[in-house]
Amino acid sequence: HTAAGVGGLWQAMKKPPKGLFLITGPNVLRTRDHAVRVAERVAAVKQSLGVEVVFKASFDKANRTSAGSFRGPGMDEGLRIFEEVKRQTQLPVITDIHETWQAAPVAEVADIVQIPAFMCRQTDLLKAAAETGRIINIKKGQFASPSVMEQAAHKVKQFGNDKVMLCERGTTFGYTELIVDPMGLVEMKESGFPVVLDATHSLQRPSSRTAGASGGVVSGGERRYLPDMGMVGAALGVEGVFVEVDDDVAGAPCDGQLQWPVEDLLPVA
Repeated sequence: HTAAGVGGLWQAMKKPPKGLFLITGPNVLRTRDHAVRVAERVAAVKQSLGVEVVFKASFDKANRTSAGSFRGPGMDEGLRIFEEVKRQTQLPVITDIHETWQAAPVAEVADIVQIPAFMCRQTDLLKAAAETGRIINIKKGQFASPSVMEQAAHKVKQFGNDKVMLCERGTTFGYTELIVDPMGLVEMKESGFPVVLDATHSLQRPSSRTAGASGGVVSGGERRYLPDMGMVGAALGVEGVFVEVDDDVAGAPCDGQLQWPVEDLLPVA
């Protein structure tokens, strides 16, 4: 998307023509073939439903619980994969950044720059993202109130970019559980920014399982509740729903227990 194209996409984010837009794709990039294969299935859902669909994936899972966990192909190869996805499917792309220097090169390819939940208050990161002129999706920290998120969005606006939306992904309840507060979704909507419900990570159980003989710690979760979580968001009037999908959920290297089978995306969408 050119700057004009991003402007058109932003209008679809603010007022989705079909009531909701969808952000979907694998948790993390693996290979070019895998990304294109999943993206083609996602594009078919867009074609069938006529809704705005954005392809998502991370090029680097920089906040994995264990140091030995799979992180992804890195930024350079990841951006090449995103370029191929866009060329073959015409889908817009969203991906996350973790450091300020990543913002500009990522924005050369991505239509939407995502701020990770753990970094939602980092002013320098928000500034670097804002200055790209791309749409900015700020994940709500598991520790953050709706009012804190509204202030994060206002930081982006103060740095000259009013194309910003907020994404709910659950609030910490104890050590290894998350809850979604419906009142919090409504409060974020009242801020005037488009709101996305991350139906996938809202069902996560962070760092709740031991992985194999190594004793490493990984997150768990309950994918079976994903359609219900999506309906909660739709009933409350969110603009977008975020769903991670894969064509091999058993083999997914990150959050596989939360990935929705891409072949079953159309029925739940």
